[in-house]
Amino acid sequence: MFLCTSVVNIRFDTITTETGTENVYIKSIGCKGGRLIEANERIVTIFGGSKCRESDLEYSQAMRVGELLAGAGFTICTGGYSGTMEAASRGAHERGGRVIGITMKQFKSEPNRYLSEKIPSEHFYERLQRLIIRSVGYIALRGGMGTVTEVSLVWNKFQTRVLERRPLVLLGDCWPPLMKEFQRYLAVSDGDVGLLDFASTPEEAVAIIREKSKDVVIG
Repeated sequence: MFLCTSVVNIRFDTITTETGTENVYIKSIGCKGGRLIEANERIVTIFGGSKCRESDLEYSQAMRVGELLAGAGFTICTGGYSGTMEAASRGAHERGGRVIGITMKQFKSEPNRYLSEKIPSEHFYERLQRLIIRSVGYIALRGGMGTVTEVSLVWNKFQTRVLERRPLVLLGDCWPPLMKEFQRYLAVSDGDVGLLDFASTPEEAVAIIREKSKDVVIG
């Protein structure tokens, strides 16, 4: 479990995969007075752009995703800042859910106000690992380079069997044509694309998470 405190805790998490175990280095830095992230806590990470506005479709979709996930008993995890991260956090918060924000000290922006816990990271790799490693599923909305990086890393971990497979849902009409272009220009197979799930609505995305995360066990 992660300990959210004001001190640094250096340790290894052992992750069980189909090919054995992987030791993942985590430097845990948390918030004073924070609570533990329990080993059996069902966390879903939401990826998406930081630049979308409240009037944009992605914002309303992310807010609805957060609301539905919180209503289903999941803890929400995001990058902690603006745009879809704020929207998902807001939706979950207004539904009474718990929201974890994985922030980064290098960013000058303030985290959004809907977070239950802020867990700062020293650098991008540590932040990505925190966003990924404890979650039973992921939902990605339209975003920019950061979102593509996050989706690609999770996807590659599935493809190489470094991380046990769990639902990675791509929400929105931007994703299917993007995957077709990946297959057209890159060495991406039908089997690789088959590791992903696609959804048109927040309701569909959350339904996939609820169904496919049932048997996911975070060691």
